[in-house]
Amino acid sequence: MFQKITENWMLKLVSLAFALILWFFVMGERRLEVGFAVPLELKNVPAGMIVANEVPSLVDVRISGPRTVLMNLRPSDIGISVDLKDLQPGLTTFKRLEERLNIPTALKVTRLSPSFVDVKLERIKEKKVPIRVPFTGQPAEGYRIVDVQANPSQVTIEGAESQLKDVAELNTEPVDVEGVQESFTLMVPINYQGRYTDLKDHKTTEVQVKIQPIPQAGGRGGGK
Repeated sequence: MFQKITENWMLKLVSLAFALILWFFVMGERRLEVGFAVPLELKNVPAGMIVANEVPSLVDVRISGPRTVLMNLRPSDIGISVDLKDLQPGLTTFKRLEERLNIPTALKVTRLSPSFVDVKLERIKEKKVPIRVPFTGQPAEGYRIVDVQANPSQVTIEGAESQLKDVAELNTEPVDVEGVQESFTLMVPINYQGRYTDLKDHKTTEVQVKIQPIPQAGGRGGGK
């Protein structure tokens, strides 16, 4: 038996030495920790719904592992995706985002911020609201505004249902009438920036402003 063990001992010794060197190389390889800003993607938003809360677009991740593996890891190869398929309206919390990170098994996530995200889904609704035209300045002395028309006079807002409840009317950009003596027509932008809502169709309206002289008091008197 001893003879079998010592048979080809030189070859076995070289193989053992090579295995030990490889083991020490792998186990003793320098480990690094690197930070990444990883994009967070929301996938499969249900039809007829909208994400109605702030969700971070980037997640700060610290990853540790063997130097050779980390050096081959490109930021463009890393991502986190959250699948919203078949979710109902309401708030859903997605925890343990590190499990959604597509990195090699030799690497380990040591820090992740945020470690979870809240996603609030709301149904998309529409609402029609009237348009109001504000003015700056005053017409020329002896003149006044007698009529204001906006076409269209209403616009449709589309978006998160809860946001629409607070919108009763929309203003245009202010129209300057300082020193004006004549009627005029002007295309004016509608002043609206919704957080989770937006104007569905019209972004501007045609404003017609009618200016007339102020009637003189007393008028023409009669005599005997």
